[in-house]
Amino acid sequence: MTDTLQPWWRGAAIYQIYPRSFADSNGDGIGDLNGITARLPYVASLGVDAIWLSPVFKSPMRDFGYDVSDYCDVDPIFGTLADFDALVARAHALGLRVIVDQVWAHTSDQHGWFVESRASRDNARADWYVWADAKPDGSPPNNWQSVFGGPAWTWDARRGQYYMHSFLREQPQLHLHHPDVQSAIFDIIRFWLDRGVDGFRIDAINHSMHDPKLRDNPPAPDDGRLRTRPFDFQLKLYSQSHPDLPLFLEKVRTVFDAYPDRFTVAEVGGADNDREMKAFTQGDHRLNTAYGFDFLYAPALTSSLIKGALQKWPAEQGIGWPSWAFENHDAPRAVSRWGKGHDPDTYCRMKMLLLACLRGNIFLYYGEELGLPQIDIAFEDLKDPEAIANWPLTLSRDGARTPMPWTADAPYMGFSTVKPWLPIGEAHRPRAVDRQEADQASLLHWTRQVLALRNASPALRSGTMTFHDLPGDLLAFTRSHADQHILCVFNLGDQSAHWTPDDADHWRPLLTCGDAAPWHFPPASALVAQYQGSVS
Repeated sequence: MTDTLQPWWRGAAIYQIYPRSFADSNGDGIGDLNGITARLPYVASLGVDAIWLSPVFKSPMRDFGYDVSDYCDVDPIFGTLADFDALVARAHALGLRVIVDQVWAHTSDQHGWFVESRASRDNARADWYVWADAKPDGSPPNNWQSVFGGPAWTWDARRGQYYMHSFLREQPQLHLHHPDVQSAIFDIIRFWLDRGVDGFRIDAINHSMHDPKLRDNPPAPDDGRLRTRPFDFQLKLYSQSHPDLPLFLEKVRTVFDAYPDRFTVAEVGGADNDREMKAFTQGDHRLNTAYGFDFLYAPALTSSLIKGALQKWPAEQGIGWPSWAFENHDAPRAVSRWGKGHDPDTYCRMKMLLLACLRGNIFLYYGEELGLPQIDIAFEDLKDPEAIANWPLTLSRDGARTPMPWTADAPYMGFSTVKPWLPIGEAHRPRAVDRQEADQASLLHWTRQVLALRNASPALRSGTMTFHDLPGDLLAFTRSHADQHILCVFNLGDQSAHWTPDDADHWRPLLTCGDAAPWHFPPASALVAQYQGSVS
């Protein structure tokens, strides 16, 4: 019942795979492409439309693949380009699209471009990165700070200049204003699209263009939040999101338009991300969609949070199409953030149904369909450079990157035959895939049921969204497409609630969880119903 008039990605459910942690096929403790390929039938069985692979490109792995040393090759720890091609072929045979990560804000300091650029001030790639002279006293060119802590500038004696890096010093900033750099990026896009890739997820896109005048950022007002990094003390008016960035994205779109049915989604974080996401996705000549961090770091899931995020994206001409994620590789597992005081399985069912009912594309993070909680990683086992640098005030991202539990009683839960790169989470054992496959009442089977409902419903997949004005933590909205109307009601609070719509007799329940019943809603319960009869 999917609306064939819509592009495949509009309303798609996309499954994010963190390759290091999904499946190890060669016994080195690190997940790889062949491991992913072997598990693709499982992913397809969920009912998702596409997979998104976090970076598999050649890299020194200082930031685990987000420091790229060769955009057009696969890192040996993950396999080869032939392995990648086999993965794409298998995914397509199973009806899955393949989306890969792209990092255009920076490269690795071991990338050939940077090696050449830092060699002198007059070589062919001398201006491919952001270089600047020191101030007269030898200090950095301005006050910009890096996301991971400390100045966004590192001195390089070869050129006698500073180079900029928004993240690690090993991730020098590309000078994306430069036309030759843009042309090189376009060639990279074509390389992967020619290999059959169906789309790109663009990392940290708003960090991709700086103010060429290198003006200082102003201080940020104190909003009461804990500041753990110098980065938190500034408004990033000049270090990111230059006005030329949307114009660059128009050129990117022109490249994509030469390839039918391809897809672009940008990650956009920061305090100004709503404005930026709308600018990056405006009209039909920029990116298809973008997602922010509305839910990824939210300490609680509330009715006001959902309304506030979704109402920013009305179904109006000129407003782009949104995307949503409750979990990803940079954020703590959602059930550990939101589910305190609730039965985890009950809460995860409600959370999964809510995600599937949102207007926009939805992203599921590997293991989210199992209800995996966050794992505490001891300091000596940490791999996350940000967590190590800011310990103990920054929550480690490693706790959401632990190996996938495939088989509860197998060594290392079936992820590998040897000790994995990150510890296995013992709390994941009862939620392993094999145990949930054997239990028809499991969260895994519930996820399949929920996604099947979304896929069969044009209203849920691409319809409009109208909120009902209800008190407290009871959330209700109607999704509509043509003559189909779906009512979605969720109790996000800790107390039972009651609500009866005026036309209650016309709603036929499709799915319920948490012992919800018309029209009674215990905590962490939900009801989805379809309208029967004509609409007055």
